[in-house]
Order: sequence, then C-alpha cells, then structure tokens
Amino acid sequence: MLRLDKYIADTGIASRKDVKAAAKRGAVTVNGVPVKDVSERIDENTARVVYCGQAVNWRKYVYVMLNKPAGYISSTEESPKTVMKLLPEEYSKMECFPCGRLDIDTVGLLIITNDGPLAHKLLSPRHHAEKTYYYRCSPDIGEAEAARLCEGVDIGDYVTKTSRVELLAGGEGYITLTEGKFHQIKRMFEAVGSGITYLKRVEFGTVTLDSSLSEGEWRELTAEELERLKKAAE
Repeated sequence: MLRLDKYIADTGIASRKDVKAAAKRGAVTVNGVPVKDVSERIDENTARVVYCGQAVNWRKYVYVMLNKPAGYISSTEESPKTVMKLLPEEYSKMECFPCGRLDIDTVGLLIITNDGPLAHKLLSPRHHAEKTYYYRCSPDIGEAEAARLCEGVDIGDYVTKTSRVELLAGGEGYITLTEGKFHQIKRMFEAVGSGITYLKRVEFGTVTLDSSLSEGEWRELTAEELERLKKAAE
C-alpha cells in the first residue's frame, strides 16, 4: 500500500506539493472517487488513479536502453552533460540512474533504471554479467596479443580476469568482459602495445543494443529483454 501523493509523484507527473494542491481542488480521484487527503494509502496494483484528468500509470521499476553518445558522463549529478539529460525529466523524478558506467568518450549501450537490487546484482563480480564492446585500435593486434588479453593482463594496479576477444580486420574487433575497472579496456590494450581509438558497448547481460537507436536515442526494454537481463543477474 502506498500513500496517494507518493504514488502519483513516483510516476514523475507531479511533485507531492502539486498533488496536494490538486487534491484540495478535487482534481485527484481514486477509482472514480475524489480524494482530498493525499496521505490516504491505496493499493498500487489495483487502484485507478486520475490526476487533473490524466490517468496515472504507476510502475515500481522502469528499465531504459540508451545509446550513449560521446561527451556525456554516466552520472545523475547536476550537469548539462549527464546521460540523464538525454531522457525525459520523469525518469529523474523516478530516481533512475545508470546501471554501471561508460567512460565519457565511450559510446553505446547503457541501462538506466531505478531497480537498485537488480543493478547491484548485474554489477556484482559474483554474478559475472558479461559486457561486450566493439573496438578499433592502433596499431592492430594479432593472435598473440589477443591471447594475452584473454588470459588476463597486468594494467598497473590490477591483473584482469579472463576475457574473450574476436579479431576482425583492420584493427577492429570485439572484447567481452565480466568486470569494469576504470578505463579497463584502454589499459588492457596499452598493456599489449596498442591503443583504443574507438569503443562502443554493444551488449550487456545478453541484452543487445538496438541498432535502430541513433546515439542519444533511447527506449524502454521489452519484456523479453528484461527477462534476459534478470537471468544474467542470477
């Protein structure tokens, strides 16, 4: 059971202060009945709530797929360059946050949610959720360097866990990790004598970046994608 004002505010439609004012005007109804006391508790799973003529669709958790562009930080902090500025304000009001992070110049798949327990599991080393990146590097690496990356390399203050590398032509390829240390992939390539020139996350926990999303675009996860994401956290 939730307080009526919290139920409405959690959707991002209005603040609790606005809800209280609207209720006093008789502009908030529950199951067709005006309610003026916004502290009243309602069943969030069955109640039909209308705020100022607009049906309120409450959801406990939301899950967003964002194709992050370069130049944005994976943070909720107040900044014009946070990834949250790429989404409608309602998601910030619902206390959504990036699940993990991508470096400021790394692009691609970023999951944004307000499901703290799931995010914790996905980011926990114990669950080994895989993350796959497309890379371009210079100079190109060969089978010997790829084997070293797969086995784990010393990046200065840490020896990386095993990974998978798929080599393509012309200094391109894919690398799959189960961890995410600071600038890890860049440091891994430096450890084998190369440098990353472009990095894009294309998969996270078996959820693949929607190729129809241009950089900066987003959509909510489908039910099937969410199910796969949850399985990755098991």
